[in-house]
Amino acid sequence: MDADRRRELRAQYETRPAEAGVYALRNTATGQAFVAATTDLRSARNRLDFAKSTGMSGALDRRLLPEIRRHGLDVFEFEVLDQLEVKPEATVDQVRADLAALEALWREKLAGTRDEPDPTA
Repeated sequence: MDADRRRELRAQYETRPAEAGVYALRNTATGQAFVAATTDLRSARNRLDFAKSTGMSGALDRRLLPEIRRHGLDVFEFEVLDQLEVKPEATVDQVRADLAALEALWREKLAGTRDEPDPTA
């Protein structure tokens, strides 16, 4: 791949709109779900994929460690629960406030899930 093509692909990647939303890391062994909101769903999914591919849980929230130790990484599935349509004029604070409200709604809807937010989101 030549340098011009790499620059073009990098520019496309950097200008892609991030997909904000609420997701769950579902433990298929127990049925429990860790619900969190993020401004970049793709990044959250990649963290789980990376953890699974390397066998190292450092990319995930530390509060999941007891379940990871008990059941392993392979029992976790990434599930997008809801996406937030981010308007171009919205500020970062507005997006985060909207995500927090959306996350709270999903926590109520999925009563019995783990209720700690992902601080890396």
